[in-house]
Formats: sequence, structure tokens, C-alpha cells
Amino acid sequence: MIMHEPIGGHTMKLSFLGKGGSEGGGCPALFSTDTGTYVVQGWETSTAGAVEIPHLLLGFAEPNTFVGATMTDTGRGTFLLHGTALADLEVLAQMDIAPGETAVEVPKVERMFYGNAASAG
Repeated sequence: MIMHEPIGGHTMKLSFLGKGGSEGGGCPALFSTDTGTYVVQGWETSTAGAVEIPHLLLGFAEPNTFVGATMTDTGRGTFLLHGTALADLEVLAQMDIAPGETAVEVPKVERMFYGNAASAG
């Protein structure tokens, strides 16, 4: 578990869930937070609050949850994922972030439906 002590005294805890898609460093990676969100570490993009991640990273989401963020398929095995830029240097320093990488915080949403919407009654 990775712990962070932000201004105000609240300790943010990150639990590592998995990584994949890069030979160096720990990126991309998925973390669960003690505040009920996910932190997604990925490759920097030219869009503020967006990271690029491999499709496989979403498979590390906790059971019965999903990453509740807007994603755009790049057509090359990755998504552009939009969230809130994680700018807290103490949190970033505790993650294995290489040059050209960054992290965003996104909602962790409970999965309520597992089938085809057309067949839902």
C-alpha cells in the first residue's frame, strides 16, 4: 500500500492493482484509493487530464467495478482516458512514474449490469 499525507492531514492510501504495456518503470498502472476512486497511471498526452493506457489495464479493475471515465479508442490497442490530473507531488513521488508518464484520478463505479442492453427487460 502506498500512503500519502496531503495538506489537511488526511492520508490517501493507494493499493496497487496491476500494470502492463511498458518495458520500463511501472507504467501504465492501476491503483485503488481509500476514497473510492481509481488512480490511473499512463502515458502523457497533449490533452490536460488525459492519459493513454493499453486496453489490458482495465482488466485489473476490482471485481464488480469499472473505471467510470470517458475513454476514446485510439485504434492501436490503447485508450485515451480522461480524469482529474493528479498534481500532488507526494503521491506522484510514491508511484513509479517515468518521464513522459503521469496519473489521473477517476471514479470507481459499481457494475450493475452484465449483459446485452437490448435483451434487458
